[in-house]
Amino acid sequence: MSEVQNAFYGKDSPAGPAGEGVTRKVLAHSENLMVCELHFNKGAIGALHSHPHEQISYIISGKFEFTIGGVKYVVSAGDTVYKQPNIVHGAVCLEEGVMLDIFTPERKDFLK
Repeated sequence: MSEVQNAFYGKDSPAGPAGEGVTRKVLAHSENLMVCELHFNKGAIGALHSHPHEQISYIISGKFEFTIGGVKYVVSAGDTVYKQPNIVHGAVCLEEGVMLDIFTPERKDFLK
């Protein structure tokens, strides 16, 4: 069994590109859970995609238009959206902002 990490320090997790105008920082993760911080420039696009993970996005600042399963939702600071496994979803940043993405299980592809 691998050792469990209980503390994750921001200085040890550099932000990296996650698309044009988007940066992502993996804040903490285990095999079953992952939290990421994303920064979006105004107009940046999170292209439509799907994955087998459950995902919740909590909007810290800014304004976003999400498309989830073909339905559009405009959300801003304090709002949350849920994406069930394998649903097609994406977002457009309407006002520069920051969000937290929570995944279960962890996104191993983000750790490469």
